[in-house]
Amino acid sequence: MKPFDTAAFSPAGAGTTAMAFGRHIIRIAAEQTGGNLGVFEAEVPPCEGPPLHVHEREDEFFRVLSGRFAFWCNGARVDLDEGGVIVVPRGSVHRFQNIGTGMGRLMVVVTPGGFEGFFPAIEAAGADLAQAMPGLARQFSIRFVMEDAAAA
Repeated sequence: MKPFDTAAFSPAGAGTTAMAFGRHIIRIAAEQTGGNLGVFEAEVPPCEGPPLHVHEREDEFFRVLSGRFAFWCNGARVDLDEGGVIVVPRGSVHRFQNIGTGMGRLMVVVTPGGFEGFFPAIEAAGADLAQAMPGLARQFSIRFVMEDAAAA
């Protein structure tokens, strides 16, 4: 990995698209920042979002680019409109959902970087995703949590 001694940037319209759990656009990869952070955008249809999960390594910063989202973190709910931001600490049980009526967009910054590679890895698994998921979850230090377990 190269040292992070020059600016990392992503011009408008740039990025690498991964079609995995919706469209994700990797804007800045960890390799561009010496592993310090990664940046991606997520397009989230109405009523969609990930299940409860935990990142063991990364803090996550979300900025709502368009739409309206609900975020849950360790049982607390926060609703945010376009321009709103939230930071979710590593180790927390969290999820989000597009609670608007149209396509929503989020910018996500993960620190340290690396998790942005999850989406291209999911896309690459293709039809073998069910078999590949346990290994990918370990590789990217993500743990999925059952709703009932989170409420207990």
